[in-house]
Amino acid sequence: MARDPVDVNFLFALGELQRLVRVYADKEAARFGMTRAQWAVLARVERNEGMKQSELAEQMEMQPITLTRLIDKLADAGLIERRGDDSDRRVNRLYLKKAARPLLAKLAELKAELTATALAGFGPADAQRLMTQLEAIKENVRNALQSLCDEQRKEQHYG
Repeated sequence: MARDPVDVNFLFALGELQRLVRVYADKEAARFGMTRAQWAVLARVERNEGMKQSELAEQMEMQPITLTRLIDKLADAGLIERRGDDSDRRVNRLYLKKAARPLLAKLAELKAELTATALAGFGPADAQRLMTQLEAIKENVRNALQSLCDEQRKEQHYG
């Protein structure tokens, strides 16, 4: 039985696209003395200042030690600060420092450049349709993963 070309190439194409975008974003972020991972941390903290360091690690699906190293570098660069939590001294909350704001504005411009490059040749309607389709694919995979996790939990519980 012949396999559909989409069936054969879809996951490879997505993986290759992700790899290329990561490499491209890393090279461009280096213009600002940043890595893509540092940029991602700054952007997340900007969207939710005061979040716990542990919450950020969970959101970014990153090991806490890896995130700690990234935050250390950002703190050393004067871009981010940790503040203790009033109710739990074991908790660090993350805040942007004043120096991060102009950098984040430049990184927002860079994000727009990267997006424009990636979507060159796409009209606004096509770009919106693509985003809608990608969100649907993401939701399909998220639901499948959740079902798999639920099944595994049941198997462990009922053995």
